[in-house]
Amino acid sequence: MDNSKSFRSGFVAIIGRPNVGKSTLMNQIIGQKIAITSNKPQTTRNRIQTVYTDMERGQIVFLDTPGIHKAKNKLGEYMVNAAEHSLPDADVVLWLVEPTDFVGAGERHIAEILQKAKVPVILVINKIDTVARKEELLHFIDTYRQIYDFDEIVPASALRGENVSDVIDTIFQYLPYGPMFYDEDTVTDQPQRQIVSEIIREKALHALDEEIPHGIAVTIERMKQRRGRDFMDIEATITCERDSHKGIIIGKNGAMLKKIGTNARFEIERLLEEKVNLRLWVKVKKNWRDSDMLLKNFGYREQV
Repeated sequence: MDNSKSFRSGFVAIIGRPNVGKSTLMNQIIGQKIAITSNKPQTTRNRIQTVYTDMERGQIVFLDTPGIHKAKNKLGEYMVNAAEHSLPDADVVLWLVEPTDFVGAGERHIAEILQKAKVPVILVINKIDTVARKEELLHFIDTYRQIYDFDEIVPASALRGENVSDVIDTIFQYLPYGPMFYDEDTVTDQPQRQIVSEIIREKALHALDEEIPHGIAVTIERMKQRRGRDFMDIEATITCERDSHKGIIIGKNGAMLKKIGTNARFEIERLLEEKVNLRLWVKVKKNWRDSDMLLKNFGYREQV
C-alpha cells in the first residue's frame, strides 16, 4: 500500500516550565515509562527522543526537553540549552502549561523564544483535573492567547489520560507528509543503560522526597547478562554533593538505600523482562553540578 501521500512524520518538541507534566504526557502517549517523573521540578536532564507510530496516520518523534528555567549552575545551563536547542529540529512545538490566569516571566520568556521558531505551536493546558469549574478553563485560555498566537489550544490531563488522544490528533494535523524515521516497533533512542540509570534516579528522588535537592546523579558501573540465564547483574553508583547527603541516602542501617534499590529493581525487571541483581553504592563529589568534566562523565553532553 502506498501511503506516502497520507502518511505524516516529523519531530515534536515538548517544552514548558519545570514540573508542568512534560514527561508524564510523553509516557502517557507512548504507553510505557521512558522519561522519569517526580513531583520535583527539573527531573528531566537530557533531551529524550521517543517515537509514537500509527501505521495509518504517521509517526511522531517526540523531543522531551528539560524544563526551561533560570539556570543556577552549569547543570542548569546544560538543561536550558538542551531545551532551546530542540526548537530548530522541530516541525511542531507542544508547549505545556498549567491552568492559571497568571502568566509569569518564565512563560513570557518561552513565548519570546517561540517567536523565532516559526513552526506551528500547540498549547496544551495540562492538569485540568485540578480545575474545579470547567468554565474557568475559558478564562485560562484567554489569558494565554494574549501572549502568543497559538495554532491550537488543547486542555488535557496527562496524569489521568484525559484528552491525550485529542493532543495526538492535533499534532498529526500539523506534521508534514513524509516517510517513517524509525521502525514501527521503536519507542526510544535512549540506550538501555541510560534508561536504567534514570529509573534508579527516579526511585531515589521519590524515596528521599524533600530531604535531598537535585544534586544526585546515577552512573551504571556494570551491566552484564549472566551466561545462559535470563538474569542481569547491575552495579550502579549514586553520586551526591555532600557527606550529609550520603548519610541520608544510605539511611539508618542502610534502610534508605535498600528501599531505593528494591523499588528500582522492580521497575528494571519489568523493563528488561528478566530477573535483576542490583547493587548500589553512594559517593560524594562536591559541587559536581558546576564541573564540566563531571557533567560529561555523568552523560550530560552539549547538543550538537
